[in-house]
Amino acid sequence: MNSVVILTGAASGIGLHLAGVFASRGYPLLVTDIHEQILQEQAEKLHWRSPQVLIQKLDVRDREQWKQTIDLAVQTWGRVDILMNIAAYLRPGFIHEIDASEVDRHIDVNIKGVLYGTQAAARQMILQGKGHIINISSLAGIAPTPGISLYSASKFSVRGFSLAVADELRPHGVYVTVVCPDAVQTPMLDLQLGYRKETALVFSGPHPLRVQDIERAIFEKVIPKRPLEVLLPAHRGWLAKLANLFPSLLKTLGPIFRKRGLSNQTKYERGEL
Repeated sequence: MNSVVILTGAASGIGLHLAGVFASRGYPLLVTDIHEQILQEQAEKLHWRSPQVLIQKLDVRDREQWKQTIDLAVQTWGRVDILMNIAAYLRPGFIHEIDASEVDRHIDVNIKGVLYGTQAAARQMILQGKGHIINISSLAGIAPTPGISLYSASKFSVRGFSLAVADELRPHGVYVTVVCPDAVQTPMLDLQLGYRKETALVFSGPHPLRVQDIERAIFEKVIPKRPLEVLLPAHRGWLAKLANLFPSLLKTLGPIFRKRGLSNQTKYERGEL
């Protein structure tokens, strides 16, 4: 039997695409999202096979729901081999202009959701003596990204936690990989077009990644090789690490990348990227 996989945030974007790929490849799959009805509709539309694919409502902020999710997979298939923490939230805006409730939502979904999920899965995987936790961070979790500072802060946390917990779990046969992609063409990216000034840096790359780029990285590198960290694309990843090492570069290079990003926003809207 293929590895037993749990995905969060599977109703749209990266999670939806990967759910379809895992399902088509015959993996025993538990797909989760807070929007259960949308998830059910996508499963019917895309003909995900049952009982190979189970659907479960999961609010990643809820520890008890995490326990129920892990228990369901174990009761059904006897184990959990791979957990992919994909669910995330982003609200663009400058910190002094957005509602204070956005602080809680970014922390609760993006940080606590990953911590709760990693903890719940790790406990089961340690009992098994093996497992692989894949946490989706962002290049905004490496390079400070003004305009989406709350998202950037939350993804810094996801990356830092993943790198630290990987060392804790490896002696138990459990691997942790953190994947840090650049902007990906998903509904989350489309949302940011409504905040042109705030998200100019998000669009500063040559072109957004596609969900198929994430798919290739997951199936060609992350799952078979279980690396500690994957940067997508690599050249933008190393640029992000340079910006992290020398944050004062943002003052010099920021205006150049913002100008490029504003131009790319228009091209993206026209379908030219």
